[in-house]
Amino acid sequence: MTLGCTRNEVDSEELAARLSAHGWTLAQDAADADVALVNTCGFVQSAKKDSIDALLEAADLKQDPSARTRAVVAVGCLAERYGEQLAGSLPEADAVLGFDTYAELSDQLTAILAGERPTSHTPRDRRTLLPLSPATRQGSDVAVPGHGNAPDLPVGMAPASGPRVLRRRLDGRPWAPLKIASGCDRRCAFCAIPAFRGAFVSRTPDQILAEARWLAQQGVREVFLVSENSTSYGKDLGDLRLLETMLAQLAAVDGIDRVRVSYLQPAEMRPSLLEAMTSTPGVAPYFDLSFQHASAPVLRRMRRFGDAQAFLALLSQVRAAAPLAGIRSNVIVGFPGETEADVVELEQFLVQARLDVVGVFGYSDEDGTEGERLEGKLASEVIAERLARVGDLVERLTAQRAQERIGELVEVLVEELDPDLDSDVDPDLGADLARVVGRALHQGPDVDGSTGLLGCAARVGDVVRARVVSAQGVDLLAAPLAS
Repeated sequence: MTLGCTRNEVDSEELAARLSAHGWTLAQDAADADVALVNTCGFVQSAKKDSIDALLEAADLKQDPSARTRAVVAVGCLAERYGEQLAGSLPEADAVLGFDTYAELSDQLTAILAGERPTSHTPRDRRTLLPLSPATRQGSDVAVPGHGNAPDLPVGMAPASGPRVLRRRLDGRPWAPLKIASGCDRRCAFCAIPAFRGAFVSRTPDQILAEARWLAQQGVREVFLVSENSTSYGKDLGDLRLLETMLAQLAAVDGIDRVRVSYLQPAEMRPSLLEAMTSTPGVAPYFDLSFQHASAPVLRRMRRFGDAQAFLALLSQVRAAAPLAGIRSNVIVGFPGETEADVVELEQFLVQARLDVVGVFGYSDEDGTEGERLEGKLASEVIAERLARVGDLVERLTAQRAQERIGELVEVLVEELDPDLDSDVDPDLGADLARVVGRALHQGPDVDGSTGLLGCAARVGDVVRARVVSAQGVDLLAAPLAS
């Protein structure tokens, strides 16, 4: 079971490949497995709760006589971040393992089934592990089926930023996340990720391209480039513009129709990257820009750069290059010291920004972060009120933005055939519905809405040209063009 972000999905597929290579059989249902392996998320409080609930649910299977489950093991970010503390508070888990155990996970699981209880992971601040230069990143060559030789990262730089064994896909989606780097060198006051994910480490272009070719062979039509900060890609390899070069190479991979980039830092956007993302054939004009706020004083306390004026200027540059570009972001309300005037400025920015999707989060202290120690904490009731207020505004604004897209031509990657879709369709649009759902170029996977296709016979993985005829929230309906 995998919780959290798309980066965790890649880690799970690497772990699945490792275990398969050692003779383990993957079960579709935890009740049919000897070991329930839960890849946890440790990002924010709600994600931690979801991870713990998943572990407890898996542990209940051990008491179910109809289930095969004999052990429950926690891996992933929550396990790495809290380790022995998590094990002490969650005795239902048979083991809590950190990133450094991934290479020998098969042996660990075998020992657990034999009755052993491994020592729980001891967390450490991975920010003390400095980025590695290319010369010190060679490691030992490991033969990888389908990939040739792929050097491991040295022990301690974890999780590995790419598969050391052949990645095993865990779903049949026509898109897949492709991790280009791991870790983060930024020091945002609200974020604990660098402490448990470590310093920023780029994968080499050769590794990424090899994996993209393998994914294409598995039927993937869109690769979704993920990392903690994609705008930093290549800096530890001596070339900050490597991403611009690699985008064209990825788009040229046979079978790949789309390359999509995620996790962009506004302060690190550069003209050459913007140009590459808007002018390279096969690269989606899609900008996942992490603004977090629009008030300069709040952003400075967050240890971030920019302000509303700078962000609006960046959005203007994006739209000048690609008028129909998809743009999403996240914002945090209730950060220590945030005033009513700061919230108003954020709201004014959101109105002017015309973003396609915005994630709104209420601030909460994260263990070990600078924000935890700041003065000016706001009452939980105030944070909840601002969260609801900005969330309601965003819901209205993103629905308006979707309405603005009516009449646009879109290219939809078909992802599913939905037998229930016709029940939600406006009868004025016509009764003939092919129950086909996918994503247009401006829509990222999972969280950016979808596009339903009217009167269309298509298969999963097809790319269909259509014209948008209606919108509901951030979701669109489109009529396919005559071929």
